[in-house]
Amino acid sequence: MNFVWFYSIFSVIVISLISFVGIITILINQKTLKNFLIYFISFSAGALLGDVFIHLLPEVVKEFSNQISLIFILVLVGIFASFILEKIICWRHCHLPITKNHVHNFAWMNLWGDFFHNFLDGLTVAASYLVNIPTGIATTIAVIFHEIPQEIGDFGVLLHGGFSVKKALVFNFLTALSAILGALIGLTLASRVKDITLFLVPFAAGNFIYIAGSDLIPELHKETAIKKGFLQILSFIIGVLVMYSLLFIGE
Repeated sequence: MNFVWFYSIFSVIVISLISFVGIITILINQKTLKNFLIYFISFSAGALLGDVFIHLLPEVVKEFSNQISLIFILVLVGIFASFILEKIICWRHCHLPITKNHVHNFAWMNLWGDFFHNFLDGLTVAASYLVNIPTGIATTIAVIFHEIPQEIGDFGVLLHGGFSVKKALVFNFLTALSAILGALIGLTLASRVKDITLFLVPFAAGNFIYIAGSDLIPELHKETAIKKGFLQILSFIIGVLVMYSLLFIGE
């Protein structure tokens, strides 16, 4: 259990530090950045779905084979909770750099959305390490690759919302720290609630499915060029294959 705490906290600290990647939005040409990020998003979608169907769900089904119906109900709960979260705070992911003006209030709302999203990431990472170390590593990698385009987009939103570069970096990092809070709560629940992974892991899987299906994949459909579409498909497949290759970590 001590190893679970160490791996979980170390992983969410690394994830939190990813928030500083947003600085590249002011160092790289916007067109070049957009062209690069679309393939990153495609890879991230593949990695998230690969993690769900190769690691998270198979492991929890194997451990709780007599609770199949409950597991998939909880997956639906995770999807629905993510949907409700976006509705309540009027928030959407902005994975690509924003070029249109945004009001200052939207920038603050984006920070609140980022806070809750990172909290769920931390909870997900902790839940995955409670299953086993390889599953935790796979989930951490999937979250990191998802966080990079998200944090770049969030940083762009803050800049266009009136934040200075320094203020945007600081606030983006502070909201990223909620991943640590999520992990701590998940690990604390695990020490007090029997079979907590039966509830946390399917919920986390639902959250990942929602992110990939409602936020990432729709971004990919905005590009209609055949060559770029083919590269997106290739990136998606590579994301899935990376998750598959992590099955052999513990062997």
